[in-house]
Amino acid sequence: MLPARNRLRTSVDFSHTVRSGVRQGRRNVVLYAALSDDDGAPSRFGFIVSKAVGNAVTRNLVKRRLREAGAETLRERPTGVDIVVRALPAAASADWSSLRSDYVSALRGAVRKLATGSRQEEVNGSGE
Repeated sequence: MLPARNRLRTSVDFSHTVRSGVRQGRRNVVLYAALSDDDGAPSRFGFIVSKAVGNAVTRNLVKRRLREAGAETLRERPTGVDIVVRALPAAASADWSSLRSDYVSALRGAVRKLATGSRQEEVNGSGE
């Protein structure tokens, strides 16, 4: 389980991350990432697993697996980013290794986009 300070809790937090962040899609997940508003703020995670993924048992299994992948990310990147992971229906039949590899691949792409966007703001003079 992720600590409370590392969880996105409100719909405003989810909306902000999904709407203003970068998006990376893979077969099993769509990952949204946004830089935190505060520089030293802890990284936070949110998970969206709809009924399209499967019954309650399947949805909870997918959520547990995604939370574990998020916990691994938290050890590597403890501050500065908000992440929302939306599980796609294919995640229901995915094993742990393929779900994790899709998550890691999407996260890597999102972080790369965030870094490129930050550098563009600095070049344009709007990143103060």
